[in-house]
Amino acid sequence: MARLVYAMTAGAVFCIQGLCTSAFAAEPKAQIEGTLPTDLRAAVTRAVGVADKPIENRFEARRRAREAAEDAISVLRSEGYYAYDVEPDVGEGDAPKALVKIAPGPRFVLGQAHIDWIGAPPDTGAAQAAQAAVALTPGRPGRSADVVAAEGRLVAAIQKRGYADVTINPREVIVDHADKTVSPDYRIAAGAIAHLDSIQLTTNGRTHPEWMQQLAPWRHGDAYDPDAVAELERRLLDTGVYESVTVALAPAADITPDGLRPVVVSVAERQKRTIELGASYDTNAGAGLDAKWTRYNLLGRADTFSVLGRISNLDSRLETDLSLPHWRTAQQTLALRAAVYRTETPAYDQKGVMASADVTRRWGHNAIFGLTGTYFTWGGSLDVGRTSEVRIGTLTPLGRDIVTLAGLADMALDRSDDPLDPRRGWRVSARVEPTLLTGVGTLPYLKVQSQVSAYLPFGPQADTVLAGRVHLGSILNGTVAEIPAPQRFYAGGGGSVRGFGFQEVGPRLADNTPQGGLSLLEGSVELRHWLNDRWGIVGFVDAGAVGGAQFPNFRELSIGAGLGLRYNLGFGPIRIDVATPLTSRRGQAPFQAYVSIGQSF
Repeated sequence: MARLVYAMTAGAVFCIQGLCTSAFAAEPKAQIEGTLPTDLRAAVTRAVGVADKPIENRFEARRRAREAAEDAISVLRSEGYYAYDVEPDVGEGDAPKALVKIAPGPRFVLGQAHIDWIGAPPDTGAAQAAQAAVALTPGRPGRSADVVAAEGRLVAAIQKRGYADVTINPREVIVDHADKTVSPDYRIAAGAIAHLDSIQLTTNGRTHPEWMQQLAPWRHGDAYDPDAVAELERRLLDTGVYESVTVALAPAADITPDGLRPVVVSVAERQKRTIELGASYDTNAGAGLDAKWTRYNLLGRADTFSVLGRISNLDSRLETDLSLPHWRTAQQTLALRAAVYRTETPAYDQKGVMASADVTRRWGHNAIFGLTGTYFTWGGSLDVGRTSEVRIGTLTPLGRDIVTLAGLADMALDRSDDPLDPRRGWRVSARVEPTLLTGVGTLPYLKVQSQVSAYLPFGPQADTVLAGRVHLGSILNGTVAEIPAPQRFYAGGGGSVRGFGFQEVGPRLADNTPQGGLSLLEGSVELRHWLNDRWGIVGFVDAGAVGGAQFPNFRELSIGAGLGLRYNLGFGPIRIDVATPLTSRRGQAPFQAYVSIGQSF
């Protein structure tokens, strides 16, 4: 009993000490006295900060008051209050308080800013650009942050016009107490214009220097532009075959006899080869196993060559891919692909060989329409295969030997903020595939698809996001019976209409085989909320329809709804979704579960 009383007493003492410490920790280091504008008082209070323990004597109180006064003076000067009166003091009584008495005085305003060129001045255009970049309006508050930022802007303006070696001398700021003005005088040495030579690769590796030369976003002899040098670094990093890239202008001492400066590039190449293994399990498709061997920079031009082997009930294949970034011109990638495959689905079986080639062109922030994340892809493919399906009407087996020659034109515009976990912005894509079928007769048709998704955040941290998606598709020319089953539209599954299994949305034949269709409509609405940095929850409703006509029928929607759990891996979330069909048919499972990486759209 005595031990229990002692333990309870000690616990109470510790609790009281903790409460006292918390109370003192919330107190400011010093009390601010005086008439100050609201925003200025808030800035001074933040700079002074809070105390981590109570004041024990007047000596400690006076020390804190002096420190707080110094912090307050720094804030006052930075905000343009130069005629201040700041006095540290100590309150009376047994519990002395640190005090800072402040009379800010009038706020000084900006006077006329001047640029003094040390040495030879830059050309007239560069000098005018520097003066415009200062952009300090006389009469505005004389904040020191604005004065410093203006200096950075004028230096950037000079560098943009070729003066790579511009240097900053100590600036002079005249604070005139007579007319209450702050007038900065920037002292800049522009140096000479630097003209760019070719790229100088300083590291020995698998990359051919001749190939890298074509990536330079400048012409031989152009004036230095820091944006062009940064663009070269981005182009090299975009290839994905380098661990790190460093790009810098050679020092002035390395100038060539014809007066040019090389751009020095250093790259650290990633491992030459990688092997990836993957396994999957789907309640409809069963188990699957993937193995992928990748060789980087085989041709010495930042290329990627891979061989993929996949075994599963749904899709088995042996596939080779070769990707050539910056093919023929920067930001253009050539992708070559060949595969032997076997596909077994509830609607059809197919086996064959295929080959494709496509070119993807990306536009950046300085390109067409001023948009970023804009991709255009065009190409073609040849597929020679045999399909096994059920004949519509008679339900007899139907085998087709088909040669498919298809073109491709695809546009994707991504203005979202994250590829795996978008919280704001939008995405638009459109795909057109003119196709010619030969085998038993000849049939040309056009397959078109388009998708739009948008993301609307709520809250200061965008912890809640309302997301929506609409996907439309249509096959023009031909009937459902004429179009082979592998070429038709299907819906249902984790990336389509959740709550339904793979190919379970849409019309079915009398034997319950998915028929597929000539048109597709899908839509999704999600409400995503992150509980903390790691865990999030999602509520969603999906809807979709597959029709036998060339345009979707909105009256035959299959609707599913469910809840999801998200776990943030750092680069993107793992998603686990459980959905149930709201419009079910006989034999439909009561719920479906889906596991993947990244948000559903």
